[in-house]
Amino acid sequence: MLFNINGVSFSYRGNLILDNVSLTVNEGERVGLIGENGAGKTTLIKLICGSLYPDSGTVTLKNGVSAGLLEQNGGLEWDGTVYSCMLDAVKDRLDAVKRLGELSDKLSQCEYGGREYNVLSAKYESVNKFIAARDCYNAEVNVKTVLGGMGFADCGDQKISTMSGGEKTRLKLARLLLEEPDLLILDEPTNHLDIKTLFWLEDYLSTFKGAVLTVSHDRYFLDRVTQKTAEIENKKLTAYNGSYTKSRQLKAERLALWEKEYKKQQEEIAKLRTYVDKNIVRATTAKSAQSRVKQLDKMELIEKPYVPANSPRFSFTYTQEPYENVLAIENLQLSAGGKSLISGGQLNVKRGSKIAIVGENGTGKSTLLKSIACGGCSGITIGRFVRVAYYDQENANLDYNNTVLDELWQRHSLCSQTDIRARLAQSGLCAEDIDKRVADLSGGERAKLALCILQSEEGNLLLLDEPTNHLDLPARESLEKALREYSGTVIFVSHDRYFISAVAGGIAEIEGGRLNYYNGGYEGYRAQKAAAAELERAAEEERLQKEYLTKKQAGFRSRAERAAEAEKKNRIKQIEADISLAELQESELQAAIADPDNAADYKKLGELCRRLEEVKKRQEDLYAQYEQLID
Repeated sequence: MLFNINGVSFSYRGNLILDNVSLTVNEGERVGLIGENGAGKTTLIKLICGSLYPDSGTVTLKNGVSAGLLEQNGGLEWDGTVYSCMLDAVKDRLDAVKRLGELSDKLSQCEYGGREYNVLSAKYESVNKFIAARDCYNAEVNVKTVLGGMGFADCGDQKISTMSGGEKTRLKLARLLLEEPDLLILDEPTNHLDIKTLFWLEDYLSTFKGAVLTVSHDRYFLDRVTQKTAEIENKKLTAYNGSYTKSRQLKAERLALWEKEYKKQQEEIAKLRTYVDKNIVRATTAKSAQSRVKQLDKMELIEKPYVPANSPRFSFTYTQEPYENVLAIENLQLSAGGKSLISGGQLNVKRGSKIAIVGENGTGKSTLLKSIACGGCSGITIGRFVRVAYYDQENANLDYNNTVLDELWQRHSLCSQTDIRARLAQSGLCAEDIDKRVADLSGGERAKLALCILQSEEGNLLLLDEPTNHLDLPARESLEKALREYSGTVIFVSHDRYFISAVAGGIAEIEGGRLNYYNGGYEGYRAQKAAAAELERAAEEERLQKEYLTKKQAGFRSRAERAAEAEKKNRIKQIEADISLAELQESELQAAIADPDNAADYKKLGELCRRLEEVKKRQEDLYAQYEQLID
C-alpha cells in the first residue's frame, strides 16, 4: 500500500466537495481519476499531497514514500538550461558512480584489515547496490531518451526561462519521469502534447516502476496506461477494476442493478403502505397492518440512483445545403511569421465528410484551419453555398466583459430571453452561470459557451480547433454524439485520439511540410502509417543492399587503399581480441571478489577491486577505438 484514503470528507466555503470517499493505491498500480469539471479531482490530489486537510477521515501515506506531482498549470521554473536541469534530476545517480570510483581509490590505499578498510568496504558495497538498483551507469542516456521523447531533443542548451508555459509543463513532466518517484501523480498530463509524444509517454509509463495516479480527460491515454478507474460523481468516489472503457461497462452494469433494486424496493414500499392505509383502522386487520409498519421502519432504504443534472446536450443543424464539393485544397503554400509551414499536398472534401487534421506541434494545423475559415489563402477553394462556423481553441471570438447571457443574446437579439436561457442550459451552463462574466468562467464553462454559440450559427461546414480542450468526459461524449449525428461537414484539429477515432472518417496529416490524406478513420490511418513505415524500412534495406553489391561489383581499389583496408581489418580483429580478453579478465575478477575465501582478505580484496577498475577503464578505451574504426 502506497497511500490510503479512508472516509474522507472535505468542504470549501460551506460547500461539500467530497463526502465520505475512500481509495487505496498499491505499489505499481496505475489508477485513472475521472469526473466532471469541478467534481473534486484536483481537491483529492491536494488532500493526498498534504496541501489540503480533510474535515473528517484520514489520508495515510506509506513511510518514506516519494511522490512526484505534475499540476495542470505547473510549469518548471529553473535558472539554467534544459540539459542542466535534467542532469540535476539524476544527480544522485551520477554522484553514486563518482562516489564508487572514489571509494575504490581509497580502498586500494588503505591498510588491509584495518577499521577504515572495513568501513570503506561496507560503503562500497552499499553504493554498488544503489547503482545496480537505479541503473546509474545509464543515467545520462536516460536523460537524452526522455528529452527526445518529450520533444526536446534539440533544446538541451536552451534557457528554460525563455520557454512558453506549455513547454515548461512538458519539461516538468520530463523531470518527474527522470526522478522516478514511488508515486507519480499527474493532473492532466496530456495537455500540450502532440500525438507522437503521447504515444511515447504511454510506452514509457508502461515500463515505469512506480505507481501512477492520473487525472485525465484523454480516454485513449487512460485505456493504454491505467488498470483501475476511480470516478468522483455527486461527491462520492467509486472504484472500478479496469481501464476507462472497461469502467464504463462496469458502471453501466452497476447502475442497471442499482436501478432495478431501487425500483423493486419502491414497489415493495408502495405495496406495504397501501396495505397499511387500507387496514390500519380495521380491528380485524390492525395487527397485521402494524407489523407492516414495523417492517417499513426497519427497511434499509436504497438511495435513488444519481443522474447528473447538467450534462450538456449538443446538437448541430443547418438550413442551407451546400454543393457536393465543399472544399478543395490544391498546391497549398502556407506560411506564418516568415516560416513555411505547408508546401504541397491536396485535399478534396465532399459534403458530409468528417476529417481530422493531425500533426506534430508547430506544423501549421491551426493556421490551416484559420486559413480555411477566412477563405483568403491561395490554394484553398470554398464550394458554393458553404456556410462556415469556426470554433477557436483560444475562444478569441468571445467578449470577456459580457455576461454569459448577453454574449449569446447579442448575437441573436430577436430570440426571447427564455429561448437563450434554454440554449445555454442545454449546453451545460446552469442558472447560476448565466449572470457570470465570460472572464470569470472556468475553461470548461467557456468552452461550453463557445460551442453553444457555434450551434446557433447553423453552419454547414464546422471548423473546430481543439474542441475537447477543457471539456470533461460527459461533455466530450455529448460532443462526439452530436458530431456523429450531424449531417454537415466537419474538419477539426485535435490531439484527443479517442475523439478522433469516434468522429473522423478520414485523416489529413501535416508531415514534412506536406498535407497528406488517409481514408478509413483513425485506425485506418494508423494501419496505413505502419504499412508505409514498413515499406520505407524495406526500401532502405534494399537500397543498402544494392549499394553494397554495386561497391562489391566495382571491386577495384588502389594498392594503397587495399593495404589501408587490410590494416584496418587487422586492427579491428586485434581490438576485438583485446576486448574479449578484457571481458574475460573482468569476469574472473568479479568471481574472485565474490569468492567467500577472499572476503576476509581485505588487502587482496582491495587489490582485486583496483584491478577491476583498471580493466573496466581499458574496456572503455578499447570500445572507443573500436567505434571509431567501424564508423
